[in-house]
Amino acid sequence: MGRLDRYNEMRDFDRTPEPRGGEAVSALALRYSMQKHDATRLHFDLRLEWEGALLSWAVTRGPSLKPSEKRLAVRTEDHPLDYLDFEGVIPKDNYGAGTVMLFDIGHWQPLEPADRGLKKGHLHFRLHGARLTGSWHLVRMEGRKPGDKGRENWLLMKEDDEAAGKRDPVARYLRSVSTNRTPREITSGKGPVVVERTGKRPAFHKVQLATLEEEAPQGDGWWHEVKFDGYRALIALGKGGTRVFTRNGHDWSDRFAALIPAFDAIKCDSALIDGEIVAGAGMQGFSALQKAIKAGGPFRFYGFDLLNLDGRDLTGLPLEERRAALETVFAEAPPLGNAELSPVIETEAAEALCTICAAGGEGIICKQRDALYRGARTRAWLKVKCGRRDEFVILGWQESDKRGRAFASLALGARQGGKYVYMGKVGTGFDGATMEELARLMKPLARKTPPAEVPADEARGVRWVRPDLVAEITYAETTDDGRLRHAVFVGLREDKPAETVRLGEDRMSEDRKQVAGIGISHPDRVVYPDAGVTKGQVAEYYAEMAGKMLKEAADRPLSLLRLTEGLEGESFFQKHAGKGFPEALKTVEIAEKDGDRAEYMYVTDAAGLVGAAQMGTLEFHIWGSKRDDLERPDRMVFDLDPDEGLGFGKVRDAAFLLRETLEGLGLPSWAMVTGGKGVHVVVPLRRVAEWETVTLFARVLAHHLADTHPKAFVATMSKARRKGLIFIDWLRNQRGATAIAPFSLRARPGAPVAVPVSWDELKGLKKANGFDIHSARERDWSDIVPKPVGLTGARVADLEALVG
Repeated sequence: MGRLDRYNEMRDFDRTPEPRGGEAVSALALRYSMQKHDATRLHFDLRLEWEGALLSWAVTRGPSLKPSEKRLAVRTEDHPLDYLDFEGVIPKDNYGAGTVMLFDIGHWQPLEPADRGLKKGHLHFRLHGARLTGSWHLVRMEGRKPGDKGRENWLLMKEDDEAAGKRDPVARYLRSVSTNRTPREITSGKGPVVVERTGKRPAFHKVQLATLEEEAPQGDGWWHEVKFDGYRALIALGKGGTRVFTRNGHDWSDRFAALIPAFDAIKCDSALIDGEIVAGAGMQGFSALQKAIKAGGPFRFYGFDLLNLDGRDLTGLPLEERRAALETVFAEAPPLGNAELSPVIETEAAEALCTICAAGGEGIICKQRDALYRGARTRAWLKVKCGRRDEFVILGWQESDKRGRAFASLALGARQGGKYVYMGKVGTGFDGATMEELARLMKPLARKTPPAEVPADEARGVRWVRPDLVAEITYAETTDDGRLRHAVFVGLREDKPAETVRLGEDRMSEDRKQVAGIGISHPDRVVYPDAGVTKGQVAEYYAEMAGKMLKEAADRPLSLLRLTEGLEGESFFQKHAGKGFPEALKTVEIAEKDGDRAEYMYVTDAAGLVGAAQMGTLEFHIWGSKRDDLERPDRMVFDLDPDEGLGFGKVRDAAFLLRETLEGLGLPSWAMVTGGKGVHVVVPLRRVAEWETVTLFARVLAHHLADTHPKAFVATMSKARRKGLIFIDWLRNQRGATAIAPFSLRARPGAPVAVPVSWDELKGLKKANGFDIHSARERDWSDIVPKPVGLTGARVADLEALVG
């Protein structure tokens, strides 16, 4: 007889809205719910998932949190899994007729083997619900009483733990855990009741980070907390709903959607809470959290700091005061629930560390009691680990000689001194599913050359990938030659960009680090919030790309687009060096139109580019001539700028038409997608003509194309005349005008880059902003730029003949 036969026999599914019971769908953790059932007698139905169905008990008076109170729980027929979140009205004259309200939902964890417990009549388990938490007992009563009629009677009891002895949950929770309706509102058919917070939801705030230390600090000025093995998260509460942000400002509310209802118990109008998300329902470790993210739960959040409360910024208060406020807002949250406080350990650091390490923990975080909250890595927070465990970038994978195995090992590295350093390989810690997932993620990142210098004997058989993926690794030690010993793969870190994975002094000096000899202040400040790119990563990008950028950008007067607070702050152009600019940004005196002379900036090396990045520069715009002969340009630029809504295919076609026209005049060109909407067509020039000639030539050619192709082009800046057309911007070919430099970042979402492309490649591109700060690093344009030609009198005459 099937487990659900009795359930099906007792119901007419043409007359009741109860679920028929579809195919059992397994979850990562065992699910649980409790339903308030107003039938002939009001009772509460306990449901525990087990082997594809729901074990069920009718608890006559509902659950009690007092260990001394035993509640009768009558075993009923097993229910299908999709009954777990059922809520509604069972019509009159049906079995169980009455209103069903979902009282609680979550997961349960057997503390002893469930099969054995069911057989001997004692289930010992822990609940991870939104309302009921902690450890419980179900004990079968011996013997029968008159009137039992074959009933199987059990007793439900709360264990004496941190969640015991609190308020009566039956009296406290009068509304549905899922729809916020009362039983009367469910009976009347009212829809879900939405209760929204009234305060303005705080924006993301840069998180405070701890500095790694070998030994814990001593003294009364510190307290200690558990170092959790999960994802750092900021929880923003307020009007518009709850949001979950990663440490880099990414909105991962969708990934942690199952956790969001846990914050309904936090009593405030608005708040910004700092903490850590780990796997829930008793699952341990970072790999368990990764599985939970894929499965949609379960999760648990440990809050340890409060940055904002009801519109008040608390970051300027000492830690002890912030903690007191945090405890106040968590006062109504169920102890041992899915959202709870990180416990403060008051014992000596050495004792705390010993206890946590003995229990298999990762380590401790030591915090100065009077420290203010700073959005940076500081020594006010220290982390002391039980063992060696760090993040490393995946550089490639070693081919396997075993059939069915996706790879044998992964090649690992980290950044040091602005470049990647090879750290050896890891070949253990993977299961089959993990290997297949890693192989899938690495496939589109394939590259021909290693991202770091790797000895030939260790590089043999390795397939290299772009260093975008970050792996969590445990290891015994680092050998004298910089290799990880006894490395074991733990999981992927999607919350940490590869550029932040650093070694040695690079890791310890994140508050002000050196890039190309330039000190970068606030390197962890996020300047591209959606892409999670920091100021330090921008500086490292320009240091790494200097060799490619300077081929075109060196020794030219510059205009810098500065955004000192990132994309969300103000932006402004600057062409004259200001106070406090690094010396690597050199200056050249140039006569301006009004006759005055002014100091313009230019760069000659990586330090100059990085120095500009230190001053908040995202974009580099360059003159068309160099400082040693300012009056004779060596490039002519046509910026194809499409009207809003015009597809990139039209721009691409326009670029080829312009190229063909230029070639007819003996002027070879190269193309660059701008990182925005358009394409630059650039003509390299020998320095024989002066600005007046180049400007006139560009203007005449642009107007000629606009006249001969009026449905495609316009050669004037007027927005009104540009509708549905492409503006051929020839104005960049005037003295003092600038154009975006090749490989410059753009101040746009996603951290796009202006990238030179071959004409053959341009044919297949779908957009002008398809390269970002990561993919641009792989580009090589040594074969793209043709040899320069002179804009001679003969070529000017050819243009005049073309125009007629």
